[in-house]
Amino acid sequence: MPTLQKDNIEVYKSLELLARQIVEGFITGLHKSPFHGFSVEFSEHRLYNVGESTRNIDWKLYGRTDKLFVKRYEEETNLRCQLVIDNSLSMYFPTTETPSFEHPNKITFTAYAAAVLIELLKKQRDAFGLTLFSDKIDLQTECRSSSVHQKYMYQILDNLLQPFSPQNGIASKTSIAEPLHLIAEKMKRRSLIVIFTDGWVSPQEQDKVFDALRHLKHCKHEVMLFHVFDQDKEINLNYGNQPYHFIDMETNASVKIHPSEIMQQYKAMVATQTATMKQRAIQYKVDYIPVNINLGFHQVLQPYLIKRNRMA
Repeated sequence: MPTLQKDNIEVYKSLELLARQIVEGFITGLHKSPFHGFSVEFSEHRLYNVGESTRNIDWKLYGRTDKLFVKRYEEETNLRCQLVIDNSLSMYFPTTETPSFEHPNKITFTAYAAAVLIELLKKQRDAFGLTLFSDKIDLQTECRSSSVHQKYMYQILDNLLQPFSPQNGIASKTSIAEPLHLIAEKMKRRSLIVIFTDGWVSPQEQDKVFDALRHLKHCKHEVMLFHVFDQDKEINLNYGNQPYHFIDMETNASVKIHPSEIMQQYKAMVATQTATMKQRAIQYKVDYIPVNINLGFHQVLQPYLIKRNRMA
């Protein structure tokens, strides 16, 4: 396991602080919204079940309440969640010199979103792991719930916040299906698999992706697929009124075109593909959630919390 470098300690604290603030603000908002009935209270105890060991009973609490409660420790988890992040070149769009929390590219938004989910999982005594993939699995951790493991996760996520550079060693292409098949084979215990990807794929490749998702479902995993994109640049084609030279970040294929000339046809194609993804996700009982990286983390937290409560 990599060790924390001294010059990065403040960065991890910042990432953790931001994640904690977002979670606390979101929970506060839930209590004032129609979703206030969700289970968002985090207890350090659970009710004692008849027949289990009395070793961890909190007798002081019993004296105050006349009820038997068992102390909960970090090893006890209600849920195992594997966060699966696409780390291919296309996730580094838009390519700015300094992507930030306020002005993210897709990988920056995803890293912060994952940190926020980890904070929420930790509060709920759930176990969490992390997988990075491109055209293969680049990194995969075990699911754990300790504070040390949480800091390790933040260290990995912080590496994703670095400005894009061709020297970063990021794989050029994405192959979503193969890594998901490998995850299904490696993870033996039932888990919630949360996937972040920007994968607009061809109909042929879409078949492969949903075959991999079906593999995960066959292994009794629950699956959430967050499809991240930049609405302004990738959907609305909001560029200047002039021809542009567009270059695919993964294949280097290029085309020179005036965005306004293809706008109507392009939007229709995107709408059709998104509708197809949603329909197939329903068919395979996969939660498919489109996420605009410029609209905040409620797009991730709210669907996750709904899913978490359904699984309780």
